[in-house]
Amino acid sequence: MVHFVGAGCGAADLITVRGKKLLEKADVVIYAGSLVNPGLLDYTAADCGIYNSAEMTLDEIIEVIKRANSQGMDVVRLHTGDPSIFGAVREQMDRLDELGIEYEVCPGVSSFCGAAAALRAEYTLPDVSQTVILTRMAGRTPVPEKESIELLAAHQCTMVIFLSAGMIGELSERLAEGGYSPDTPAAIVYKATWPEERVLHCTVGSLAETARENGISKTALITVGDFLGSDHELSRLYAADFETGYRKAKN
Repeated sequence: MVHFVGAGCGAADLITVRGKKLLEKADVVIYAGSLVNPGLLDYTAADCGIYNSAEMTLDEIIEVIKRANSQGMDVVRLHTGDPSIFGAVREQMDRLDELGIEYEVCPGVSSFCGAAAALRAEYTLPDVSQTVILTRMAGRTPVPEKESIELLAAHQCTMVIFLSAGMIGELSERLAEGGYSPDTPAAIVYKATWPEERVLHCTVGSLAETARENGISKTALITVGDFLGSDHELSRLYAADFETGYRKAKN
């Protein structure tokens, strides 16, 4: 069996209980060495085979899985955050389907959740934003034309932008072109939940300057939107006059 496991957003103890148990039982672990906390490998057995996928091609990853599967071994494919978000897992699953190799997915805590924790923020504030867009800038890998930063920015909701810290100047310009004012609150969260975590509050207009002054060019999420401001309505959920299936209205 192959287990695609979400490693969590950084800190080694933010992996799920299930994910940790799978690591402890694994015969082989293939981990995303460029992003996964190496402390997670401490959960593995002494005789576990360890492979760093940052140094491997897709064919090489599949070959390791095939060889382990033929020997009846359990494989953990350890991805950063949650495998479903920028995890490049679909192409691996397709290959395993072709080979008739069984697999399952263990979800993890995505870095956008870790960033919210670092910011002490709620992405979905009443009367501010009820929608969160997770996206990235086009780089060596393109994005669909209909998902350009400008078109997404036009919604004026909460945005969390992955894999774009190295293009932050262009990102700032395109957010403004899409409709965000230069003084819209923004924040750069570097290595959320890691010991070296840094949270840099700024605005859409000062994103590039903030990143440059703090030497941020990778391994950071950019968050944008009025959820970072101070104005919002109280939730109706806990209002005294709001009745639910569990609580009668108080007045």
